[in-house]
Amino acid sequence: MAPKGWFNLESAGAAIPETQFFEGDSAFKFLGLSRTTRLYGFAACFTVGFVLSLLGTILLFLPGQLGSFAALYVLGTVVSLIGTGFLIGFFNQLKLMFKPVRVLATLIFLASIVLVFIAAFVLSSDILSIIFVIVEYLAYTWYTLSYIPYAAAL
Repeated sequence: MAPKGWFNLESAGAAIPETQFFEGDSAFKFLGLSRTTRLYGFAACFTVGFVLSLLGTILLFLPGQLGSFAALYVLGTVVSLIGTGFLIGFFNQLKLMFKPVRVLATLIFLASIVLVFIAAFVLSSDILSIIFVIVEYLAYTWYTLSYIPYAAAL
């Protein structure tokens, strides 16, 4: 019997067609992950990613913690991105990331991750690290909006 109440992913998931977000990935079939399990995986990755990014941001304001900030912030962003793989499939997500409509956003996002590390660990520059984190955030937002029909026209 399905749990009742406001946090019932089975009943909420019934409103989403199986083909829209859960197209199926061979990894899901191989691992036997249900729709609910995939929603939990997405929620867990999103939450962990947010907490890691938040902790990294807090460390930015402590002296001498630039490297920790960069590592935690970028790790949080990547974990959140991995979480979306639970929704559409990991291999499908990789294919979609490099479609013409979002390839530029993807490349800027990936380059900004590398540049955050370079600014933090090689150059030891707080200002450049923050600038590249802002670029990373904007590229990630652009990448996310590319999945919404007609969002690029706004």
